[in-house]
Amino acid sequence: QRECTQKKTFTSWINSILAKHTPPSVISDLYTDIRQGHLLLDLLEVLSGQHLPREKGFNTFQCRSNIENALTFLKSRSLKLINIHVADIIEGKPSIVLGLIWTIIFHFHIEELAQTLACTYNQPSLDCSSAVDSSPKASRSVKKSAKIKERWKISATKALLLWAKEQCSLHGSINVTDFKSSWRSGLPFLAIIQTLRPGLVDLEKAKARSNKENLKEAFRIAELELNIPRLLEPEDVDIMNPDEKSIMTYVAQFLQYSRNSCESEEDMQEKVREAMSWLAAQEEKLAKLLIDTENEAYYQKYKEMMSFMEAFNQEKKPFLPVLSSRSEARLRESQQQMREEWDKLISQINEWKAKLDQMLPSPLDNIEAWLQEVEHLQSEDLPDLQDPFKAMFVFREIIVIFKGLMDCFDSHLDTLQSFKNEDEKNMPLVLPEKLEEMKRRLFSNIHFTNSNTFLEYHYGLCSAIANEVMLKLNIWDMKYGTKESVESLLENW
Repeated sequence: QRECTQKKTFTSWINSILAKHTPPSVISDLYTDIRQGHLLLDLLEVLSGQHLPREKGFNTFQCRSNIENALTFLKSRSLKLINIHVADIIEGKPSIVLGLIWTIIFHFHIEELAQTLACTYNQPSLDCSSAVDSSPKASRSVKKSAKIKERWKISATKALLLWAKEQCSLHGSINVTDFKSSWRSGLPFLAIIQTLRPGLVDLEKAKARSNKENLKEAFRIAELELNIPRLLEPEDVDIMNPDEKSIMTYVAQFLQYSRNSCESEEDMQEKVREAMSWLAAQEEKLAKLLIDTENEAYYQKYKEMMSFMEAFNQEKKPFLPVLSSRSEARLRESQQQMREEWDKLISQINEWKAKLDQMLPSPLDNIEAWLQEVEHLQSEDLPDLQDPFKAMFVFREIIVIFKGLMDCFDSHLDTLQSFKNEDEKNMPLVLPEKLEEMKRRLFSNIHFTNSNTFLEYHYGLCSAIANEVMLKLNIWDMKYGTKESVESLLENW
């Protein structure tokens, strides 16, 4: 299934690029059409902006020559093409073809986009590889350059993830911790769309919909309103362990959209000033509200908070693009200050919410604390499966904790459903909206957590073992060639 998803996603991405070629071309079957080398060269020409040498014919020799030209060009860009050989591409071997296309996507699409975020997130710049001395005197320059590239590969992925997290953080508790199951609900896609184009999405309604409905809506809006090609289908994402590379490829298109939407320095400065003024007004409004409701009962306090948040969420929409933007260095200082003010305000709001949650009448206060504990555990990053033994140990710990928490599920559900929401004067103790919110969180966020964790655990073990076995088999089966290639192979292993 993973291979099928990658083939479909990569084919759609390639066709979106080939549409810009002169003349435009299209791939029908990735494994078959790439054999001639012409479409591969077309793709690289669009991505690089360079004219590449090619043979015009389609016989075996000419196709082989075209593929060799493409691989030579990629190597000239310091890309590591491990186990990718011309013969395997001509044969249309799925794993080799997908590996080649992913290398191209990562370098020309994800890395180059992430480079625009490098300074923002304190990551090394892609340009640092060009600073390495390439003269004959620098005997270890190639190895050093490769190590820098490998380090940046991790950083590019992290930069894209941090960007996605930042877009989602503007919309409350939508957590993104990876490019896998974090996207299954569809909410992160919708949150990013709402940040980039406020008003296109109703996130509150989305929280009550199914995963497939949200994914379908997100992909539809992205295609129609943002002109982002539909690389994925809901069934590709709403599974236990979605394909990481396919999701990264799709998410990077949203970053591309935000880069293309950058405004002039003067316009951006004006919007930053407007946002700062609005943030100051909101902070003042919140401080006054806290004083005015200090001696009020819980019900009235929560009602005032709901009213404030409704107005706040409506008023923030025009400022979402500027709050999420990352501009040039000359603007970064004012934007950084604006972001700090935003974080400060959100922190004050969350602190206010936390205090109100602690004031819930018994036994709702205990249920709220339990909900927060489970949600916190859910939001934590899963262990890195690169170390299967460590991952196995951590997964076991998580399962023990979840088992303990889920033992309380039925009793909390019964308590919540049977809670009599009135005091001795027949006045409501809690706003009905708060009770509904707690019930929704109980069902949508928690009901399937236990089984999901077990499945993730078993999948992690199987995946780790399978990867180790396949890696060894690939190494044992390859043609060794030169001494340098063997040394490189050993170093990579």
